[in-house]
Amino acid sequence: MKSLLLAFTIFLFSCQSKKPTSDTAAKLDEFLSGQAAHYNFNGNVLVAENGKIVFKKSYGFADFDTKRLLNDSSVFELASVSKQFTATGILLLKDKGKLKLTDSLRQYFPELPYSNITIWHMLTHTSGLPDYEEAMNEKWDRSKIAFNNDMIAFLAKEKLPVLFAPGTKWTYSNTAYAILASIIEKISGQSFKDYMADNIFQPLGMHHTRVYNTRRSLKDTIANYAYGFVYNDSLKKHFMPDSLPDFSFVIYLDGIQGDGVVNSTTADLLKWDRAIKNHTLLSEETQIEMLKGQAIIDTVKNSQYGFGVFMEKNDFGNIISHSGGWPGYTTFLARNADKDQTYVLLSNNSSNSPALCNTLQHIMAGKQVVMPYDHKEITMDSATLNQFTGRYKANNEITLERKGTKLFRVLPNGMSLELKPESATKFFYTDGSDRQIEFEMGADKKITKSWVIAYGVKTELIKQ
Repeated sequence: MKSLLLAFTIFLFSCQSKKPTSDTAAKLDEFLSGQAAHYNFNGNVLVAENGKIVFKKSYGFADFDTKRLLNDSSVFELASVSKQFTATGILLLKDKGKLKLTDSLRQYFPELPYSNITIWHMLTHTSGLPDYEEAMNEKWDRSKIAFNNDMIAFLAKEKLPVLFAPGTKWTYSNTAYAILASIIEKISGQSFKDYMADNIFQPLGMHHTRVYNTRRSLKDTIANYAYGFVYNDSLKKHFMPDSLPDFSFVIYLDGIQGDGVVNSTTADLLKWDRAIKNHTLLSEETQIEMLKGQAIIDTVKNSQYGFGVFMEKNDFGNIISHSGGWPGYTTFLARNADKDQTYVLLSNNSSNSPALCNTLQHIMAGKQVVMPYDHKEITMDSATLNQFTGRYKANNEITLERKGTKLFRVLPNGMSLELKPESATKFFYTDGSDRQIEFEMGADKKITKSWVIAYGVKTELIKQ
């Protein structure tokens, strides 16, 4: 669902938002403007430190068809960044004594054939529930828009097996979070939309935030909306996913809530981040539990999941984050808990928001990054290409192979991605992403060092 568009003119990206007020802000803007000009980044960005905005800017279009520009109040679909709001909705009910995290799923929906699954399992993605999206893509009547009650009735009827025994593994579950939203409705007696507005958005002054998945099902609209677009390579044009057969699920799954469909702005998400940090809504004890590693995802990276958020330690500190993806949207909300830095990246053309955030963290830490630029291919003979082949390792393994007069990165699934030479020692990826591989040659013309450069961040590669 990642897609590209032809380069925008610099004018589109320089006429918006306030000017940087520091060297760091200038570097943030230089990097993001380069991403917009050379790699088609389209979206809104906000960076804050200690709750104070140090950078905020809009890049590109809110609507590719009408050429309406984004502004700092444009509203984006958050996709799975919404899960932390659903989790908080559940935890508010827990703080009020309305439920316990040990309550079973069947206590609320006895028609579902899933025993021994608790609310805690659903909050932490350890429930083993089957994937409703995959199943409904196969069996749902696509002429009908499914809502949460339809999804639950579908699971009850189909009796799809669990993926694993509850609590034995970690597997990301949209199904679990959609059911959590339905539990909120059943306990509160309100619609999920009204409950979230009354208990979270309005108390926090998030006046541009709402549960919004009714553009297709109820023809509801938001005036300053950032419409998500996907790029068609063959037609060289952006399209709304509604019009493309491959994305028809955005229509017939439009009514499902809880796993996504909170819509918001960068400024409102900063308010939300402050409320989480200061346990404004939840009791301090419950807020600590939400942000504590409840389930281990990756033992090597020490990546863990709390209630609706990921936790991981990188070179800059302990990071609390969540990404979101839906056709046309890629979103990322993160906070460096040690430095109290907040990062909000909302893209409405599926730009790689998590990777861009990693680079912004480097810039905020004063680290050097490779600014985006235009790559031009040169010719290189087969014998020269041979010296670059082999297996390399950085954060993951990279295998380079020559095929005829071309160099390829061979992916673990067997697929190949061509790398084109731009100099005697540097190659760029041909998938439109901001990634390169660079080599250092000794006096004997043999490789002495190598690096992968991903969105400006340079990491050494070790040949195996």
